[in-house]
Amino acid sequence: MAAGKRLHAKEDGRIFNVPDSVDYPFLILLLLVLTVGLTMLYSASSAQSLYNTGYKTSTYFLKRQAVCALLGLGAMWLLSRVPSDFWNKAAWPLYFLSIGLLLLVLLFGQTVNGAKRWINIGGLQFQPSEIAKFTMILLFAKLTRGYGEDSKTFRYGVLGFGGALMGILVPLALERHLSAIMLMGMVAVVMMFVAGTPGKWLLMGAGIAVAFMVVYVSVLGYAGDRITAWFHPENDPGDTGYQILQALYAIGSGGLFGLGFGMSRQKYMYLPFQYNDYIFAVVCEELGLVGALAIMALFGLMIYRGYQIALHANDRFSTVLAAGLISQIGVQTFLNIGVVTNLLPSTGVALPFFSYGGTALAVNLAEMGIILSISRYRNRAARQEDFL
Repeated sequence: MAAGKRLHAKEDGRIFNVPDSVDYPFLILLLLVLTVGLTMLYSASSAQSLYNTGYKTSTYFLKRQAVCALLGLGAMWLLSRVPSDFWNKAAWPLYFLSIGLLLLVLLFGQTVNGAKRWINIGGLQFQPSEIAKFTMILLFAKLTRGYGEDSKTFRYGVLGFGGALMGILVPLALERHLSAIMLMGMVAVVMMFVAGTPGKWLLMGAGIAVAFMVVYVSVLGYAGDRITAWFHPENDPGDTGYQILQALYAIGSGGLFGLGFGMSRQKYMYLPFQYNDYIFAVVCEELGLVGALAIMALFGLMIYRGYQIALHANDRFSTVLAAGLISQIGVQTFLNIGVVTNLLPSTGVALPFFSYGGTALAVNLAEMGIILSISRYRNRAARQEDFL
């Protein structure tokens, strides 16, 4: 038996588990990703920080992100001690709360960078969509536990999950939050697959989603411009293709080993959102192909370890919840790197733990705390419900 594993036997011979230590490999990988992310954020944002503050400080964005990181780490520590049963009971109330917050954005939201996705409550400005992502995953895990084998039927595996998903996606569509719709849709497919929804219906749903996206993009002119720029950025280098070209210049100039930490040229007001959605281009420019691959490998190891925790969770709900939370990180990472390298059209999806954004960072760290909590109660010898 592994050291530190605490199992107790009842009189009838059944084995049950008690809280143990968190999964340290996952925790170490997470802290490494966060540390590298904050370091690269400082480098990518230093020029913009100097410009915004009248050349007084190069750490304006880093300080704000560091505060959110500390808050997120505190939330992660607290949530790593909350049993998953709490989240099972809180799923429906939090789901309806997130829908209410999304609707409040439509009525009283604040516009930032041309998008009305923020809301201010008690002096705290945040994006309700970040909370909605979590509550969708939470509700899907609860539904999976409740549906059981019925997840393989059309009524529950498609209509049940689909109805819950639409409760979140409709307000997001009204906000024109295309990136959140894409992300949540992809995570939902992963969770439905884990729940047992047959592949034929998932493929059918994917086809409907593609058709919806085509119609949605055709209605939103700016989104259509993104598709055009994706195919031919060189046709409009001064406008719609500018950001893509500048990102590719940064990636190309990095070469094999990069220009060196802090030596990016594109971050000096050439590459827009160099400390946000396009921070990975600065990573490639300064650390080169080798550094970029190392960071991708670090993400890959953390995500793999997260799935290992999910597979060894102690019950059906915890398995699906952990799988959904780590899938969100994986999908975001894939979409962001795909956009920055121009393999995918621009989506506005940030790179987890790297991109500037206090709400997203704090929420992501808190979610990782839930995965750590699930790892506390893992016990391979304990009896787990069948879920596939």
